[in-house]
Amino acid sequence: MRVIEVEHFEAWRAAARELLREGVAAGDVDFFSPSVQKSLFGGEDGDGGESDGGGGGDALQQRSVKGQGAVAQRRDTPTVPPNFIKYARRVACHRDEQRWNLLYRLLWRLTTAEPNLLHVAFDDDVRRFDLMAKSVGRDAHKAQAFVRFRRIETEDGEQFVAWHRPDHRILRLVGPFFSRRFKSMRWTILTPDESASWDGAALTYGPGAPASAAPAVDDLDEMWRSYYRSIFNPARIKLAMMRREMPVRYWAALPETQIIPEILAEAPARVAAMLKYGAAGTRAVSAAEFLPEARDLDSLARAAAGCRGCELCERATQTVFGRGPSAARLVLVGEQPGDQEDQQGEPFVGSAGEVLNHALAAAGLARDEVYLTNAVKHFHWEPRGKQRLHKKPPSRAISACRSWLEAEMAAVAPRVLVCLGVTAAQAVLGRDTRALKTRGVPFASEWCERTIITWHPAASLRARIDGERERIARELAEHLQVAAQA
Repeated sequence: MRVIEVEHFEAWRAAARELLREGVAAGDVDFFSPSVQKSLFGGEDGDGGESDGGGGGDALQQRSVKGQGAVAQRRDTPTVPPNFIKYARRVACHRDEQRWNLLYRLLWRLTTAEPNLLHVAFDDDVRRFDLMAKSVGRDAHKAQAFVRFRRIETEDGEQFVAWHRPDHRILRLVGPFFSRRFKSMRWTILTPDESASWDGAALTYGPGAPASAAPAVDDLDEMWRSYYRSIFNPARIKLAMMRREMPVRYWAALPETQIIPEILAEAPARVAAMLKYGAAGTRAVSAAEFLPEARDLDSLARAAAGCRGCELCERATQTVFGRGPSAARLVLVGEQPGDQEDQQGEPFVGSAGEVLNHALAAAGLARDEVYLTNAVKHFHWEPRGKQRLHKKPPSRAISACRSWLEAEMAAVAPRVLVCLGVTAAQAVLGRDTRALKTRGVPFASEWCERTIITWHPAASLRARIDGERERIARELAEHLQVAAQA
């Protein structure tokens, strides 16, 4: 019997390829994971799981030697259906200790005598394979939905840490998703089995950790609660479905669950208000109806999370409010959030944000010293295949959102205002504004003594004529330098 230790899918895949080349049948090999090996052979000192030390390692060596007689004639590695690899990656994350043997048994059958095996739904191995893949898929979806990062300060600066208890070992399955979604953040996700860390360039995996290793609370928790309150529909309460879709075992790590009893208690009154509101045939006409009494930036951001002043809130993921110090000398106003901003909840973090970062640096400005915001706080988009493409916000949304911009300007009181693009300029200064005539030239406005109109960073990304992209990026940096010196 050949006995092989594997910890993750790529290790199993490499071993399986070699076994197939050697003609080792499924019944002549036994796979195991390190954690299983330790429980079977390890002593109290915990070193029995190593293959080169302890009684467990010797036993494995003896079993491996006995398995040499099962090797058949070497042959080329055959191909398998793409769906097998796709779903095998999921099954590899399942907690079932026999998952590796199931995968190799299916692989052996597919490559020897049953190439259409995956179409035989009543086969025991295929059915088990399918159920395990679906279970892991659901668990991965829960992780993507329920991981909540909390901010910490380290010697290297800001970092985000989350703790999650999955049903299966799905971290390697979902790690790439989080690295794409939060590529500008440095983060770590801890689970009892293993951890994943992203430093902005590389995704690495390490040992697991208890819940106590993650921060218990931070200032982002209140934002999560505000967001959950804003999307909660009191007219469609289905507690059984809520518990099924958001199992109670995840609640300890979800800050928004703390307000569930409160919003359930408020639901009858909110439904009555909704009925009265609907009967009147009216709806909110601007963000002014959602402005809080306190007008500091933190209070404004919390209130904006629940804004329903225009129809854009229906399709956007979240409100993307401004970011930056309240005492900022410069305020930069863009058009609206993009796809990445909508997902991350912060302005200018996508490709246009990278252009802006380079321009700020060229102008001698630090991003964390300026206040960044948009004329419209929700992402307006249209579907194009699987992508969400930017669509210019309608005048109705620009007008409805003006109250937020006015409140931000009042809270910051900047010395210089920079409008990034035509839409931002018209939203701030009026629809008759002509950006081409005044681009890069400071002038006085109702907002402050120094107002400058320049390019939106995305304009350089959309340029198609040779040299146009470089020219726009250069002029943007020059105009920001003018703003810095104004």
